[in-house]
Amino acid sequence: MTDSDDGTPLKERVETWLAREMPIIQMHGGTSAVRKADPETGEVVVELGGGCKGCSVSDVTTGNIEAELIQWPEIDDVTIRVPDARESLGGPDQAESIMGIDRTEGGRGDWGSSNPGKDHL
Repeated sequence: MTDSDDGTPLKERVETWLAREMPIIQMHGGTSAVRKADPETGEVVVELGGGCKGCSVSDVTTGNIEAELIQWPEIDDVTIRVPDARESLGGPDQAESIMGIDRTEGGRGDWGSSNPGKDHL
């Protein structure tokens, strides 16, 4: 499944482009992976992770990637996925943080009494 004159697969060409033209991703601790690149349907799916997860400018990065790749003649549909930072913690409904502290009371544990007790540090 190739779509270039030299026989290079579309997935490899997109990966090379990302590494060459979007070094900012790795410079900021992010990662990119081409999950799908089908020259027959023109569909490309890129997933960003690492430092991109929860980054405030990931929308700009995804927009730049989409704007460039959609101009390639063999690409008709571009999807860029950036996982939500909360996904690694179990989402907003998770009862405990990664530290084991109950988040339902502002992350301060048991608010059952105003007296911390003899075990309080």
